[in-house]
Amino acid sequence: MLQGAGGVRFPGSESEHQPVASSSHDSYAFGVSVTLVECVPNFSEGRDAVKVDAIVEAMKIPGVHLLDREMDADHNRSVITLVGEREAIQEAAIRGVGKAAELIDLTVHQGAHPRMGAADVVPFIPIEGITLEDCIVMARHVGAEIWKRYQVPVYLYEAAATTPERQNLENIRRGQFEGIRDEIATVAARKPDFGEPRVHPTAGATVVGARKFLIAYNVFLNTPDVDVAKRIAKAVRYSSGGLRFVKAAGFLVRGLAQVSMNLTDFEQTPIHRVFEYVKREAARYGVLPVSSEIVGLIPKAALEQAAEWYLQVENFDSSLILENRLAAVTGGKMAVGGLRAGVEPFIEQLAAPTATPGGGSAAAASGAMAAGLAFMVASMSRGKKAYLQYETQLGEAIARLATLREKLKAAIDADAEAFNLLMQAYKKTKQSEDGGVDVAAALRQAATVPLQVAEGAAEVAQIAERLRAITNPRMSSDLTTAIALARAAMEGARANVAINLESMQQDTPQDAFIGQARQRLRDLEVAKA
Repeated sequence: MLQGAGGVRFPGSESEHQPVASSSHDSYAFGVSVTLVECVPNFSEGRDAVKVDAIVEAMKIPGVHLLDREMDADHNRSVITLVGEREAIQEAAIRGVGKAAELIDLTVHQGAHPRMGAADVVPFIPIEGITLEDCIVMARHVGAEIWKRYQVPVYLYEAAATTPERQNLENIRRGQFEGIRDEIATVAARKPDFGEPRVHPTAGATVVGARKFLIAYNVFLNTPDVDVAKRIAKAVRYSSGGLRFVKAAGFLVRGLAQVSMNLTDFEQTPIHRVFEYVKREAARYGVLPVSSEIVGLIPKAALEQAAEWYLQVENFDSSLILENRLAAVTGGKMAVGGLRAGVEPFIEQLAAPTATPGGGSAAAASGAMAAGLAFMVASMSRGKKAYLQYETQLGEAIARLATLREKLKAAIDADAEAFNLLMQAYKKTKQSEDGGVDVAAALRQAATVPLQVAEGAAEVAQIAERLRAITNPRMSSDLTTAIALARAAMEGARANVAINLESMQQDTPQDAFIGQARQRLRDLEVAKA
């Protein structure tokens, strides 16, 4: 159930169990892995703790954890950070919107922060075992349910947006509750993605979306002059010529001018760079930052980046941090000497005189590494000025590679498990007369897993080839490595399929699966050519 922030904590940030989609050939799943999604709903109430308590209570669902809760009286806004499994966190978000619609009246709401809904914005962020593509599907499901249950119209934003204009939240929220209320029925661009063109009388409209980690970061200045904060915000935000992946506005908060910012990709525009930019701009007006604040949570990596930059540590790596190293080693995620999660143990397992893991698992690992490399290259080009014209293609490649990477990782264990099940089936055949049925099913599974690996690796290789023309040419060696790994994965997996099909031909020659599998192998040959 929903737990307080003092309990189990997962990585998160903000000021925000169904298998992933698979190809038509996926008659068997690659494997089951943990899925974690973060949701950071923002509610237009930051002064009445009783109301916020009731909203949080409404979101208590098994499988959902409360990581953080922030209330700001000046902004009159609350930010709740949740993490949980896919279905559970969707339902929690829907119920939170419903309770907010019941308790919050925007016709009397006043606060520094722009707002258009009682539940103003509800973003979903992939954490583990799930992709941004999956979060888009979640956002659309939640949007439809909000309208159906509560008659609150919903707009989709960021990665879930249905039009480019709605990718940016500020475009949707322009004019706030009052402006949208006046125009929603008459201006075509104001019509919601879900629901009729009318706002809820008191709860307004809600924006639901899917995005990467966002850091809500505010800098306070030693002046009450809010115009200075607004000018600095204009200079720092990307939409008016500032830093990429930064959104900013100026407010008067607790008697001080505040530059309020959302950092939408801290890996490419780190928090320390943003602070230094604000500090430099402030100096132009004879003021200084006096403090800054994080609203919600922040990824540890963001603070590690800042520490490295300000301390000027040579050859810094996160594994140099004692707690990181301790957690990684005790959790089996790192071997002393810096090797990453599972690499050294996996290689030793391959070398051990046991049947599993074997070539099929190695092929899956090779394919997963290929997908990871291609993902890295695409991610490092996406958002860069030189490649903005390829933003859509890069985004699609990143989403698909994330899905393929998770499937191929799951197949490492799935292949070994399929082999072990086959051995058990053969053993059972010797002990009972009906064991042949089990052998047939086990052989199909033993052939299906590497067949899916081969198809997944082939797709990774194709995506990596396409990335050559739309990514940084200095990273071409990474793509070359990715393609070579993917092809090795495909060849190794195909060999595993073939050997299992030979066994099937001997033990269950009439099985229709044999012909289907061989056709899929031929399709791979055509694709390779």
